Amino acid sequence: MNTRLHQIGEVTKSLKHNAAELGFQHLGIARAVSPPGYHPLLEWIASGHAADMDWIARRKDAYRHPDGVLPNTRSVIVAAMNYHNQSPQPETARIARYAWSSEDYHTLLRHRLKELARLLQTTWPNERTRVVVDTAPLLERDFARLAGIGWVGKNTMLISRNMGSWFFLGAILTTAELTYDQPFEGDYCGTCSKCLQACPTDAFPEPHVLDSNRCISYLTIERRDKSIADDLKSGMGDWLFGCDICQEVCPWNRFAPDNSDAAFKPREDLIAPDLLTLLSVNDDVFQQQFCGTPLERTGRDIIVRNAAIVAGNQQCVAAVPQLTRLLDDASDLVREAAAWAIQQIGTKSVP
Repeated sequence: MNTRLHQIGEVTKSLKHNAAELGFQHLGIARAVSPPGYHPLLEWIASGHAADMDWIARRKDAYRHPDGVLPNTRSVIVAAMNYHNQSPQPETARIARYAWSSEDYHTLLRHRLKELARLLQTTWPNERTRVVVDTAPLLERDFARLAGIGWVGKNTMLISRNMGSWFFLGAILTTAELTYDQPFEGDYCGTCSKCLQACPTDAFPEPHVLDSNRCISYLTIERRDKSIADDLKSGMGDWLFGCDICQEVCPWNRFAPDNSDAAFKPREDLIAPDLLTLLSVNDDVFQQQFCGTPLERTGRDIIVRNAAIVAGNQQCVAAVPQLTRLLDDASDLVREAAAWAIQQIGTKSVP
């Protein structure tokens, strides 16, 4: 028994050491339990706050316990990787910081977590593992708190005292027993409500609750089959893909460290995308420019739709010729956004 406990301790130490070598800033380990956020998740779905992300409701039972993702899970390993970059935001179409690099973070984290999982498989070949990066029904933020990484802020983001909230989370589920970290206790948001007040679309009906129907990140990325209400279009402001507002105003992010990992080196065309160019891209050009980046998953039509909305919000007169051409676009969403933008600019009537 003592030998087994010693081995568990040594493997846990090796996991944390190797995680640091792979570029993770924090690795914590939690016991596989029913997450405390499960019942709030059900209430959130019932309130309609999931918008039309139907896959969340379809998989709601799987969120009850990590066994829903990997049967007989005993340990949840949670790794945090900082992606912060202090490059100044341009006065043009804006892309959320996490999407500034050439590589989609899902691919990057999954690759590195699989390297970490090999340590477990080598040590205990009879134990099973599964790497999770956003795509499985797992409440990562709950397990990150249980693993000692941070607390969930009023904007629903996980916040670390050392990194703020500019970091990705990935997990490894395993049937192996490990040494578990102490849960993070406390909520260091205090009376601050800057994130709630700063949201231009009022996406937070109350602290710790996000209404996806009004969230700019949802509107610019996940809203793909329905038009966007005019008041929400105006609230989107300059955001082309995602939104960083509730993180930018968070006091815990004032001193967030930068990530020097080459994989997160920003691309100039993603830090400061050219709005007029975006309005002119076809499917082929879109694939050439954004293949492998987070923007690829939305497809050309959604990015062009978002660019048209940004042009309207900026009252960009120079965009009117491209917007006029988009009135004949094959996409209903693009045509509707272009017509709205032209009306906002007010320099050319819709034919």
